[in-house]
Amino acid sequence: MDRVMALASEKAVVVFSVSSCCMCHSIKKFFSNLGVAYAVHELDEVPHGREMQRALTAMVGRNPPVPAVFIGGKPVGAMEKVMSLHLGGELLVMLRDAGAIWLLPSYKDNCC
Repeated sequence: MDRVMALASEKAVVVFSVSSCCMCHSIKKFFSNLGVAYAVHELDEVPHGREMQRALTAMVGRNPPVPAVFIGGKPVGAMEKVMSLHLGGELLVMLRDAGAIWLLPSYKDNCC
């Protein structure tokens, strides 16, 4: 668990993933589209990946534990939690506060 927490704190946004997982791919694409520079750890490709997967399962309480998203070194959850925060208007603020993005985009209608 210490290894997971150390890696989770290395960048403003950290994603623990498995390279063959479609939800993992989707969350990484989502963050890329938002302009977030995130760190990703593909647990099926790194040393001690299985050990980290077990630690993440204990932390998040579900199996499989990926994708597991950390923002500002704190566990946020999986895709459904990230999307819930986004739809509720909280995610962009969290990302800004963690230093993952600089500005909040404006979604106001600037037409005519």
